[in-house]
Amino acid sequence: MATSYDYTPLFRSSVGFDRLFNLLENAQRDRSTSDWPPYDIVKTGDDSYRISIAVAGFAEGDLDITFQSNLLTVIGKKQDSPSEAYLHRGIAGRPFEHRFELADHVRVSGAGLSNGLLTIDLVREIPEALKQRKISIESGSTLERPDAAPQIDAQSAA
Repeated sequence: MATSYDYTPLFRSSVGFDRLFNLLENAQRDRSTSDWPPYDIVKTGDDSYRISIAVAGFAEGDLDITFQSNLLTVIGKKQDSPSEAYLHRGIAGRPFEHRFELADHVRVSGAGLSNGLLTIDLVREIPEALKQRKISIESGSTLERPDAAPQIDAQSAA
C-alpha cells in the first residue's frame, strides 16, 4: 500500500522550492518501477559520489548513459545472439532503465565498466559566486556612507 502526501501546505509558505516538491512527487510515483539491476550510491568525499550498478552480462555497447538537466539516465539493452540455445538462463539480461535526479551543480566526471559493475563518478562543483565567503568588517571611521550626499555650502555655490 503506497502512501501519498499532500504538499499543498508547503506551497503556501515557501517560494522557489518548486523543483524540490516535483522531485518528491515524482519519487512517489516512480517507486513502482523495478529496482533491477541492483545499485549502490556512495558518498566518496565531501563533494563526490559514486553510483555502482550490477550489470553482469552486459557489455559496454549494451549500456547507454545520458545526462541532461540534472537527470542522469542509465539504459541497458542486451543484444542476444540467436545461435545460443539456453538450457537454463539464470543471469538476467532483460532491458532496464534507471533514472537519478541530481542536485544543482552535480556533474558526471566519468564512468567505467569492470567485473560486472558499471560505476559512474559524480562531483559537485559549486561556482565561486555561490561559495561561502568571509566578509571583512571595517571600522566606522574608515567607512564612507554611500547614501550621504556631499554637503554644499550655499555661499560658496553662489
